[in-house]
Amino acid sequence: MMHIRNAEDRGSANFGWLNSKHTFSFGNYFDPNFLGFGPLRVINDDRVSPAGGFPTHGHQDMEIVSYVLEGALEHKDTIGNSSIIKPGDVQRMSAGTGIRHSEYNHSKTDLVHFLQIWIIPERGGLEPSYEQIEFTEAEKDGKLRLVGSRDGRDGSVVIHQDVDLYAALLSEGQEVTHKPREGRLTWIHVAKGDGFVNNLPVQAGDGIAFDGADPITLSSDGKGEFLLFDMTGHHSQ
Repeated sequence: MMHIRNAEDRGSANFGWLNSKHTFSFGNYFDPNFLGFGPLRVINDDRVSPAGGFPTHGHQDMEIVSYVLEGALEHKDTIGNSSIIKPGDVQRMSAGTGIRHSEYNHSKTDLVHFLQIWIIPERGGLEPSYEQIEFTEAEKDGKLRLVGSRDGRDGSVVIHQDVDLYAALLSEGQEVTHKPREGRLTWIHVAKGDGFVNNLPVQAGDGIAFDGADPITLSSDGKGEFLLFDMTGHHSQ
């Protein structure tokens, strides 16, 4: 099974300082057909104006991954972390029993564009934690680079759920193939640019869902940035 979620069909919210597109139901946007996919609950495509941002607010029992595409995002939280997240960085925050944090555009002149991803953890009540790792363009150039996983293998951030998250940068003529195991779910998010998924033309903001073990091929005729989630078909807390 393959299903495409076209970028233009996503939910949206515009607060002036924030222009956000919602792949799945979020906030005031509700679509019963898009409540999430497996343990993947949120992909918000956020653009925050210079000096704008999210004031301190709380989360609980959620794995939150931030993936910056352009600009710089400033993060502060109640367990002592203060950081700047830039393109190439993958940040994972486990809200667990409860955490409060703020996210602001670090620049007073330039937009920050980032993906906010929420994944339901394998169980509730985890101890809040934070991790941030940089992955160079060379590591993702023409290949699927593991950037998040349950066991943190290959230098990836730890996601407390049976999810392998890959990132790929593909230029013209480059192609990668992913072979999921039987019983797995796969979600691909086109982060930037355009390309092809199993020869289907896709563009930035599109999401493609797969249920099954058939090989999945990503390619580009220009320059595209892709995220691929290989996930358990079940989730629990």
